[in-house]
Amino acid sequence: MRIIGIDPGLTRCGVGVVTAGPGRAVTFEHVEVLKSPADASTPSRLLQIGSSIARMLDGQEISAIALERVFAQQNLPSVMGVAQMSGVVMYLAAQRGIPVTLYTPNEVKSQVTGYGAADKAQVGQMVARLLRLDAVPQPADASDALALAVTHAWNLNRGRASSATAQASSETPAQRAWREAEAKSGKRRGSR
Repeated sequence: MRIIGIDPGLTRCGVGVVTAGPGRAVTFEHVEVLKSPADASTPSRLLQIGSSIARMLDGQEISAIALERVFAQQNLPSVMGVAQMSGVVMYLAAQRGIPVTLYTPNEVKSQVTGYGAADKAQVGQMVARLLRLDAVPQPADASDALALAVTHAWNLNRGRASSATAQASSETPAQRAWREAEAKSGKRRGSR
C-alpha cells in the first residue's frame, strides 16, 4: 500500500512517499520539497506546486494521502497559503478517487516520537530511524511529509485511519478534540 504524506505550503510543500507493510513496517520510497517563488502571484504558485503534485499522483498507484490539518497560527499569510495548498491537494485527490486523511501536527509528533510536543529535530531523527535512512531528510518539510505518511500507514494497519469524510466514531482523540473545538468556535461566532 503506497501512501503519500503532504506537508502543505506555498513556498515549500513537502511530499513523502512510503509503502506500508504488515504491522508497523514502512518502507521509504521517495521524498522531495516542491517550491514556488515568494514573489510570484498566488494563482501561479498554486498552479506550479499543484501541477507537480498532480504528476506525482498520476505517475504511480497511490492508496491514500495523509495531509497536515491546517491549524491557527499568528502568521495569517502562512495559514492562508497552507489552507490554499491543502484545498488543491484535496481537489486533486478527490478527482482521482484517492482518500485523504487529515492529521494535526501534534498527532503526527505523538505517533512518530511518542511525544506530542516534540520539536522538528526529534521528528526528523525518528523519521530517519524508522525508514532506515542514512540522514535526516532536509529541510524539515521533507521529514514532516514522511512523518505524515508513516502516521497514516500505522493508523491504516490498526484500522484507525479515517478519510476527511469519515464518521466521528473513527476519529482519533486529537481529531475529535479538534473537531469539537472548531464546532464550539463556530457556535460562538454564530451567536454574536
